[in-house]
Amino acid sequence: MSSFEVTRALFDDVMVPNYSPQEMVPVRGEGCRLWDQEGCEYIDLTAGIAVTALGHGHPALVKALKEQADRVWHLSNVFTNEPALRLAKKLTDATFADRVFFCNSGAEANEAAFKLARKYAHDHYGEEKSEIISFVQSFHGRTLFTVTVGGQPKYCQGFEPVPGGIAHAPFNDLAAVEALMSERTCAVVVEPVQGEGGVIPAEPAFLRGLRELCDRHNALLIFDEVQTGMGRTGQLYAYMDTGVRPDILTSAKGLGGGFPIGAMLTTDEIAKSFSVGTHGTTYGGNPLACAVAEAVLDQVNRTELLEGVRHKQDRLVAALEAINARHAIFADIRGKGLLIGAELVDAWKGQAGRFLAAAREQGVLILMAGPDVLRFAPPLIISDADIDAAMAGLEKAIEQLLQEGPEN
Repeated sequence: MSSFEVTRALFDDVMVPNYSPQEMVPVRGEGCRLWDQEGCEYIDLTAGIAVTALGHGHPALVKALKEQADRVWHLSNVFTNEPALRLAKKLTDATFADRVFFCNSGAEANEAAFKLARKYAHDHYGEEKSEIISFVQSFHGRTLFTVTVGGQPKYCQGFEPVPGGIAHAPFNDLAAVEALMSERTCAVVVEPVQGEGGVIPAEPAFLRGLRELCDRHNALLIFDEVQTGMGRTGQLYAYMDTGVRPDILTSAKGLGGGFPIGAMLTTDEIAKSFSVGTHGTTYGGNPLACAVAEAVLDQVNRTELLEGVRHKQDRLVAALEAINARHAIFADIRGKGLLIGAELVDAWKGQAGRFLAAAREQGVLILMAGPDVLRFAPPLIISDADIDAAMAGLEKAIEQLLQEGPEN
């Protein structure tokens, strides 16, 4: 046993201070509920930031992990392994893709996607074709390359010099993208729903226009589906109801249901540019991670579950709209599937953190998407009763804050 007490205060003593976690420490989860060290119970509308898609402790995931743990944990990419091969086959059968590269996170999946796009352009068109176009307020990870492709300059501050050859256009502005594109463009990367940027869906015509522009300029279209993938929007992947097929797709978060894994999906032709030795990762394709992710995919890729996500979206949005009708706190409620953002009215801009704290006091865990937007990304299996109870708790939190008033 430890000779010291493990509390939230210990974080401030021993952890690098790049996070500011909530004041309670969760110790147990089951389904859509979490319990902290004090035994307090919470309804979880965060799903670990759209990660625990099947809730906490899902029996199928626990079974897959335990069974694989008794076989083999790690082999490295000197060997392949059965769980990785099964998962890759199921992903390619379910999507546009022919080939899969496994890694450990969304940032790594995007890093691989951006490297592959440049390598493919280099192989086919020469070294001058290397520019990547992304979008203002986008988010693609925290490596130096992915944070530079991301459209939030604050995340690059203090880390310069950053990689070059990257441009940013306003989201949903096709004319701006067209003005930036040239024969030097190797890829356009887009989130079907901007997550960290405020839960803003891409307009279908915008995505179709990006596909046409990429085809015209021999550039690859990359869909970052780290947050929107694995059923989050009511499709297995969000591209599936847009009429647009990407050349490369990245997946993570919900793919592992809480176990770290990332994947980059692409076609046979494009995958050829990642020949032996061009890219790699020690842990990518880990048997434990792939066994769990296969169980997630089996559970999520069912008509019943995906249709349920769309039903739950309607119920959650209707509850938020009802709260807004009574309290006029939201300027906009938007999103897709169970990735929903509620933008605060002007008087409360910049104060989303207060709503998180107040909701927590009411036993409801929610997220932010920037300082102005409350973000809701519950497990895909959340019950109607839990949605209703969580929205009742959120309304109490809002009523309490309205009594206190906005900060000047």
